[in-house]
Amino acid sequence: MKFRSEREQLAEALGLASRIASGRVGALPALSGVRLQVKGDVLHLTSTDNDMTLQATLPVGGDRDGVSLISAKLLNDIVRSLPEGKITLEATAESLAVKSGRSQFTVPTYNALDFPNVTPSAGAPFSVPAGEFGEALRQVVRAASGDQMRIALTGVLLTGEEGSLRLVATDSYRLAVRDVTSIVIAASTKVLIPSRALSEVQRLLSGATEAAISLDDNSVTFDVGGTKLTTRILTNEYPNYKNLLSGTYPNAITTGRDALLDALRRARILAKDQGPVRLAMTGNGLKLTAGTKDNDEFEEDLDGVYSGTDITIAFNSDYLAAGIDAIPTDDVIIKTIDPARPAVITASGDTDSEYLYLLMPQRI
Repeated sequence: MKFRSEREQLAEALGLASRIASGRVGALPALSGVRLQVKGDVLHLTSTDNDMTLQATLPVGGDRDGVSLISAKLLNDIVRSLPEGKITLEATAESLAVKSGRSQFTVPTYNALDFPNVTPSAGAPFSVPAGEFGEALRQVVRAASGDQMRIALTGVLLTGEEGSLRLVATDSYRLAVRDVTSIVIAASTKVLIPSRALSEVQRLLSGATEAAISLDDNSVTFDVGGTKLTTRILTNEYPNYKNLLSGTYPNAITTGRDALLDALRRARILAKDQGPVRLAMTGNGLKLTAGTKDNDEFEEDLDGVYSGTDITIAFNSDYLAAGIDAIPTDDVIIKTIDPARPAVITASGDTDSEYLYLLMPQRI
C-alpha cells in the first residue's frame, strides 16, 4: 500500500478515527488501530471498539492498492507533528513509513486480518437537517449520565412522538427533552443510543447541511457527508419520563440568558465547594446567592419579569448552568412549583415547548 495525501485532510480523518478506536486496557491490539485501505485514489479509514465504528473516505494520490492496520493514536500523533503539505505513507507486511520533507517515521503495524468485519446498519436511511439535529443533540446529550453502573441512563432515547422526532436524556437529577418537528419519524420508533456515540455525531454534523440515519434491530448508523458512524443500540429499559412533564407551574420568571450565565459563572466560584446556588424570585426580579454566610458569600441581582408567589429555590450550579446554556433564545424562563419539587427551564417564546430542561432542586 502506498499513497500521498495533504497533511491537514489526513489529520482531520485520523482525529475522528483515533477517538473511536478502543483505548481500553486488555482490549485486542487490533481494536486500538485504524485500518487503512487504498483503492485507486480513495483511502478508506475504519476504526472500532466493537461498540462503535467509524468509516470514512478520503481522496488521495494512490500509488499502490493495499491494506494496513496501525495504532490510531500513534499515527494521529505522527501526522499532526508534521508540517503542512504533502505526506507519503507506504506500508510493507510489518511496518508503515510516513514521510514528509526530510522527516520520516517507520513504525510497526498490526496484522490486518485481526481487524473485525464491520458493516453499517441495514435499515433504510432517512434524511435529517444537520444543523437542527446537531443543535438538538447539543441540548440533550449533556443531560445523559456518565455512570456505567446505570447503563440505561448513559443513553439518549430517540423516539417518534406525534409524528416528529423526540430526543430524551436524564441522569435522574435532570431531564432534557427536545422535539424536532421538522423531522418526521414513525411513532413506533424507539431506540436507546449511547450518549458517547451521539457526542461524536455532534462533531461530524458541524458544518454539514444534511445527514442520514439508518436503523436496524441492533444498530444505528449516522451518515454525514459519506463518513459513517455506527453504534450498537442499548437494550436496557428506559425509565418512564412522561409523568414528569405533566405538572403545572404557578411561578415563572423571565430573565436574560447571557446575564444569568455570567452571574452563574461568578456564583460557581463559591458554589463549587460550598453547596448549591440559590435563586430568590420575586416581583423585584432574580437574586442569586452562593457560599456560606459564616465565611464568604456571593450575591447578584438580575432583572426579570416574575409572576407567582415569592420563592427561593436552590440548584446544583453546574446542572443549572448547563440547562441555561442549552437555551437558544436571548431570554430564558424558569418555572417552579415549590422549593422541593423540580423546576422547568424553557426558551422564552417557545410556545411549542420544543426544548425543555427539568432540574431537581437541592435542599437549602
